[in-house]
Amino acid sequence: MDIRSRFGLRPVINASGTMTGLGASSVGAPVIDAVARILPQFVEIDDLQRKASAVIAEACGSEAGYVTASCSAAITLTIAAAMTGDDLGLIERLPDTTGISGLPALRNEVVIQTGHLVNYGAPVDQAIRLSGARVVPVGAATEAHGYQLNTAITERTAAALYVVSHHTVQFGLIPLEEFVAVAHAKGVPVIVDAASEYDLKRFIAAGADLVLYSAHKFLGGLTAGLVAGKKALVRAAYFQNGGIGRGMKVGKEGIAGAIVALEQWRQRDHVAIRARERGYLTLWRETLNRCDGVWAEIDADPTGNPLDRLKLHIDPKVACISAWDLADALARAPEGEAPVIVRDHEAELHFFFLDPCNLHAGEEQIVLARILAELERARVASEPIVTPFHQRDARRLAARRNWPD
Repeated sequence: MDIRSRFGLRPVINASGTMTGLGASSVGAPVIDAVARILPQFVEIDDLQRKASAVIAEACGSEAGYVTASCSAAITLTIAAAMTGDDLGLIERLPDTTGISGLPALRNEVVIQTGHLVNYGAPVDQAIRLSGARVVPVGAATEAHGYQLNTAITERTAAALYVVSHHTVQFGLIPLEEFVAVAHAKGVPVIVDAASEYDLKRFIAAGADLVLYSAHKFLGGLTAGLVAGKKALVRAAYFQNGGIGRGMKVGKEGIAGAIVALEQWRQRDHVAIRARERGYLTLWRETLNRCDGVWAEIDADPTGNPLDRLKLHIDPKVACISAWDLADALARAPEGEAPVIVRDHEAELHFFFLDPCNLHAGEEQIVLARILAELERARVASEPIVTPFHQRDARRLAARRNWPD
């Protein structure tokens, strides 16, 4: 029996990508085996993390590394590290950084471009504030300059955070190399949130002091976050486990899973994987472009990852269904048909994406069949299926607020 059926869960097909809400990734057999083998055993966590540090350092070209609960936790803990260093007394004092009770105030400001203040399931600024730090936005949402960053950095600045994500504004902002140069000129460490990035070395190579990755997205490990960077800062971040990081700790299984996932990453045939995915994308594009009111194009990843997605534009006047109603119909699925979850965070602009990176063999055909079926249902319906977008948003929020019912 499929474990999903045992738990009464829908057997969804993930055409959305490495999304936390869908379980992020499919974990491979070597990682599963390593986790199964370590779970019954007792280990010294500090020593296991020491082994992980060496593996992360080699994979990322850094001095050291460690594993924490998630990439979001890594943001909080590395910001904390920039404020406290490895001073155990200061670590225990967090999240108080303000100097109340007669204690000296810490450098507690974190500069970040306004166009990087995104929500990845939670606001990125909240991950900063959880450490006790204060957020200092730089520039406008769609325009920032080095001189603005230079002015924002003061004697109170502890760190500069740079976010690499498809959620961020992709134009008009300070490029990483300039961001690093300005921050370093003022003696401020740069932390890069690269949760969903493929290239494990380019951010350290570009001068970042700390880089944060997800262990459970493209890497295919268990839920965890990777911290890579300069040894002193990595040590200070790791020591936060004796403070605010206690509630963000990772277990032996997460650390072991991350180690093996990194080892497997080096052995993975990335070229063959991309070729297979390109075949799925070509099939979808050539078939769906024959449908009325549909325009499909292959779209490169916006942050430079070596992968593509299908961008599916829907003209509701011709297709008789909106992009968001089509996405919702695919997710609902009639009885006996597979629910398909697409990447629809921009659906109000009349398109959504199909991401092939987490499909199991044969699911590309199911995805295509489901889309064709829903387009046909809309074509023969008595009236167009076009729900006002704000109603869709309100319906989703209401459903979420009703959890666990």
